[in-house]
Amino acid sequence: MGNSFLSKAKITAIGTYVPERVLSNFDLEEMVDTSDEWIFSRTGIRERRIAAEGEFTTDLCVAAVQDLMKRYDKAVDDVDLILVATSTPDYAFPSVASQVQARLGIKDAGALDMNATCAGFVYALQMANSAITSGMNKKVLVIGAETMSKTTDFNDRTTCILFGDGAGAMLVEYTEEQGSFLSVHMTAKGEGGTHLYRTGLSNQMNGQKLQNSGYIVQNGREVYKWAVTTVPCGMEKVMEKSGFVLEAVDWFVPHSANLRMIESICERSGFPLEKTLWSLEHFGNTSAASIPLALNKGIIEGKVKAGDRVLLYGFGGGLVQAGILLEWMVCE
Repeated sequence: MGNSFLSKAKITAIGTYVPERVLSNFDLEEMVDTSDEWIFSRTGIRERRIAAEGEFTTDLCVAAVQDLMKRYDKAVDDVDLILVATSTPDYAFPSVASQVQARLGIKDAGALDMNATCAGFVYALQMANSAITSGMNKKVLVIGAETMSKTTDFNDRTTCILFGDGAGAMLVEYTEEQGSFLSVHMTAKGEGGTHLYRTGLSNQMNGQKLQNSGYIVQNGREVYKWAVTTVPCGMEKVMEKSGFVLEAVDWFVPHSANLRMIESICERSGFPLEKTLWSLEHFGNTSAASIPLALNKGIIEGKVKAGDRVLLYGFGGGLVQAGILLEWMVCE
């Protein structure tokens, strides 16, 4: 089937970075009351990467872009917009994007951080497509990066087993032809915000007092229930807008929150798990970085190839969701 969605934006390169330090499930056994078997059976996670004490989200972003530049022989000095999806910026302000601009010597670019938590990278890709297709920009650097370990309470065994640090970057450029983007969908359910949060200036939400610890607080059961019941519906909406059926998708790349959650989403949507990519086994839940990390893993393993239709779907705190159907055009 055809599709009338207009896109003049083409993804031309991808790069990733994860910190050197590995924190395994066996390491966590020494820190909290848990076990490797318990963690892996419930989450599918074996280990995660942890940023060094002096290593922050900006550092991860720069390293991911440098990987992109090296692998695809790309220059970024003429990028005219930098979008960084993160919920763990180095500072409240200035933005990570502005620090990336300075560190990479990009002279004439807008710079903006976006916080859509675990859906942030997909939101940022949608914004890049809009900016380029509208004619406002020609070359956009999109980065999803997190240092979740710096906002995780390592005394809380319900959350410390989940999160890791990492970054993924894509270069999105103007094309005269139909672009990489075949359809998009985004939505939010703000009334569920109290199920997953980290406090800032306010210590209450919707009249409810929050745990003002500065760390991530999650009602895992409610988030799980919301995701597995609503993400399959969102996937269908992406496909309806594209003019393609779900069976036409070559690879599904959901946010790598929890393997049990991904399995349930695949079961409810009817999408085969063997055509689904995730990054959580060795990197944990890296929030905005999880989707580019998973897609990159699929590329390196020789699974994702140019011409494949790839469905990206992010979901997380907000509660927010965003999906994109792409025609993957990047050649290794």
